[in-house]
Amino acid sequence: MEISFIILQILKSWWWFFLSVILWFLAKSLYLWWIRWEVWYKKNKWILLEIKPPEENLKPFSAMEDIFTLFWSFYDVPVLKQAWCEGEFPHFPFWFTCEIVGIGGKVHFYMRILEEWKSSVESTIYSHYPDVEISVVEDYTKKVPQNIPNEKWNLYGEDFTLLKDDIYPIMTYSMFFEKPEEEKRVMEEKRIDPLNSLLEGLSQLQLGEQFWFQIGVIPILDKDIPIFSRGKALANKLAKRPETKKPKGILQETAEILISGKTAEEPEKEAGFIAPELRLTPGEKEILKGIETKISKYCFNCWIKILYLCKTDEPFNWGNYKMGRTYLQHFATSNMNGIRFASEARTKIHYWLRDRRLYLRKRRHLRYYVERLPLSFPWNLEGRVIYPPFYPRSGIKRTAFVLNAEELASIFHFPPKVILPGVSRVEVKKAGPPSGLPTE
Repeated sequence: MEISFIILQILKSWWWFFLSVILWFLAKSLYLWWIRWEVWYKKNKWILLEIKPPEENLKPFSAMEDIFTLFWSFYDVPVLKQAWCEGEFPHFPFWFTCEIVGIGGKVHFYMRILEEWKSSVESTIYSHYPDVEISVVEDYTKKVPQNIPNEKWNLYGEDFTLLKDDIYPIMTYSMFFEKPEEEKRVMEEKRIDPLNSLLEGLSQLQLGEQFWFQIGVIPILDKDIPIFSRGKALANKLAKRPETKKPKGILQETAEILISGKTAEEPEKEAGFIAPELRLTPGEKEILKGIETKISKYCFNCWIKILYLCKTDEPFNWGNYKMGRTYLQHFATSNMNGIRFASEARTKIHYWLRDRRLYLRKRRHLRYYVERLPLSFPWNLEGRVIYPPFYPRSGIKRTAFVLNAEELASIFHFPPKVILPGVSRVEVKKAGPPSGLPTE
């Protein structure tokens, strides 16, 4: 009774203090939300670049990997003034998207970036693919009604996640070669490219159908998402490497010698003469190599989403949305990792209030795609990173995960040879003027 009376007296005397603390955190969250999403995000101008590949592209897949490695330089961390007065996000201030789109049988490659990056992005791509054609185009997502689903349009949306922890790598382009890449320089046409399956499906869409495929990319460091440190710890565990012990002081070492009865010069007996790495099975060695390869390259926090749109007054094959699943299945391995659709986030409802909930979920999928944001929001109200990023309402599994430059290049790249008529490509090869042309 006395304790309750004391607590009540404290609340009566200090209520204004507790109320101020609660209002401070609420006001802080609302202010940061406003200045970041309503000021900084809308102040920056985003542009959409269409990239038309040449009819024949003999560049190796590693060229696209190098492009993503150079794009990692977009990483930046704002200072105090930029974060609180200008509204830059504290961890992930900049991101971009790579998109493959099929509209009525026509296939396009896009990149959505900040306008200030335009010259850097173009010079980077041209340095690796000099025959491509890059142009600023109107956003294709604004050419359809923004209130889909409606009486004329319907859509299906999916977000994707990984089968295992993102420390484990997916299958990359180096595994699709019939021979090592160095031996294929002269015989590039024999390369196995999983992208052809997606392009084939997109080129067969009818006039009232659209298929949007988006990869969001955010450069990261280990302090943002501890992929490198966790990957190194897992690699040491799989390789059965001994833990690194901290150096002991002279007094501690002397005390241990006296207790154990050993002299300082007496060597400890080894458990075996074979190194731990040599005792691994071939499958374990493959997993270990894949993990060490992944963390050895620059990494990005990514999301993958698809939208399939069609007109309701025309009959279409509604199963065309599975083209995204089929394409991403190429990068799955049973012993390492793979990409699958997040069943909890797709536009499909099984239980109560199905029609209303399905309508709201479809609208949310369209809005997040147009804004180029992941369905599992990677920021809370204050813009801080939540790892792993969870969907704020239903707590579904994360749909943002870590991929390195090699994995990104395997999923998004330009086809070695454009053989489908629906793929936008460079029709005329550009060439410079002859060297002997007079200038006057």
